Amino acid sequence: MRQRTGERIPVVVQRDARGRRLAARGLWTGAELVMTLGVVLLLLVAHQLWWTNRQARAEAADTVHALQRDWEEPEETAAPPVAEASQEPVDGDGDSPVVGEKDGGEGRSASAPGRSQAYAVLRIPRIGLTAPVAQGISKHGVLDKGYVGHYPNTAQPGGSGNFALAGHRNTHGEPFRYINRLRSGDRITVETRDAVYTYTVDKTLARTQPGDGGVIATVPRSNVKPYVGYRSAGSYLTLTTCTPEFTSRYRLVVWGKLTGVRER
Repeated sequence: MRQRTGERIPVVVQRDARGRRLAARGLWTGAELVMTLGVVLLLLVAHQLWWTNRQARAEAADTVHALQRDWEEPEETAAPPVAEASQEPVDGDGDSPVVGEKDGGEGRSASAPGRSQAYAVLRIPRIGLTAPVAQGISKHGVLDKGYVGHYPNTAQPGGSGNFALAGHRNTHGEPFRYINRLRSGDRITVETRDAVYTYTVDKTLARTQPGDGGVIATVPRSNVKPYVGYRSAGSYLTLTTCTPEFTSRYRLVVWGKLTGVRER
């Protein structure tokens, strides 16, 4: 059969099978890399949100029990303070829930313990919190252990001035995660070897700048929002942490006043 004049003969182009295999292999390798990266990220998130909390809470609970056992012994035979020392500098950098420059606390009720030494127990019934209080606010030596940190140069429990504390809101035990739920009239206790001090929540500052050192001053008063705080001397308690959750952009502050002392 003759081909008609001008009629084109169709040309069939066969694709390179080897090229198809290489393309498929490249896609598969890329998918594996994406899945591996996703698994690694999930593991990192699980470590931060679950493992650090579990580890820090366990250590904090052990420290509370050790303190209570220590306090039951006669003072002259009591075991050395729990919690190891840290040489880290005390500062407010990174995601630590600390604020500003440290202002002095006048009229302390006791001399300050050694750096990173746990020496008191903080209890906040409203949010079901029981946590050790340690001297200093370093991340590695105090806060990342699930402890609540005492700002150096502020008052000691029960003393005149401002007993100022910092704690993580997320990860590493997150002891201050729910202090935003505290309301005026809520009770907070601080137990030491010698006494149990009761503070009553009085004021809250929902958000301020990380450098607002006025909130931990002897007479606490915000430098950023001067209408929030106090004007007269007293015995105050200050709790500080990061806000909003999972960020360190601002600081949340809760204040209380000393309303009771019970000797042990």
